[in-house]
Amino acid sequence: MLTLDAVRATQGSFTLHAALHVPKGARVAVIGASGSGKSTLLNLIAGFLPPNAGQIAWDGAPFAQLPPGDRPLSIIFQDSNLFPHLTIAQNVGLGLRPNLRLNAKEHGEVAKALEQVGLAGFEARKPAALSGGQQSRVALARVLLRKQPLLLLDEPFAALGPALRQEMLALVAQIADREGLTVLMVTHEPQDARALTEMSIFVDEGVVHAPVPTDALLDNPPEALRAYLGQ
Repeated sequence: MLTLDAVRATQGSFTLHAALHVPKGARVAVIGASGSGKSTLLNLIAGFLPPNAGQIAWDGAPFAQLPPGDRPLSIIFQDSNLFPHLTIAQNVGLGLRPNLRLNAKEHGEVAKALEQVGLAGFEARKPAALSGGQQSRVALARVLLRKQPLLLLDEPFAALGPALRQEMLALVAQIADREGLTVLMVTHEPQDARALTEMSIFVDEGVVHAPVPTDALLDNPPEALRAYLGQ
């Protein structure tokens, strides 16, 4: 379980408050207007923003004091965070070893991860030779190799067309179910939240509300969310 206990974080003049629990294996959307604190929440959990107060824990083990690389999570941003000078295999291999000194077994794990996301045979290509959807698949393959229980998605598919975005959401769901991942996904698209998640966190002016069923939230949104959705 992911727990944020009376957490407060400040970034410039903006302050975020969060107190919530996310069950292990849940897929949860993070929804709210631009500037409400959605990405700030993910940055806080990932370790890119330190809390001023409170505690963040996974399965009861606090990790707010750990550096980002030592936390029990992986994060995918909108740009997929691929290195253009590295091959696809090398970009994925970073999930195992930052120095890329992989042994034969680890090279096999890279190939298997690429196969699982539909990119078998793409090992020698560079990111520039791939489509946006394929680059997202590379980022997911790296997540598979990291074997961390918590996956944070900060609008990684926002630049993709509707059909391809739905395809990627289905792949995330498949991977999350198979690996038992807990997923938090920032999104501006209500249909994406419905497609991937059973629970949603509403963030409004720096206040992070506890998860509620996605369909119930979107079918009967609070006033602030209704205004954002244009209802």
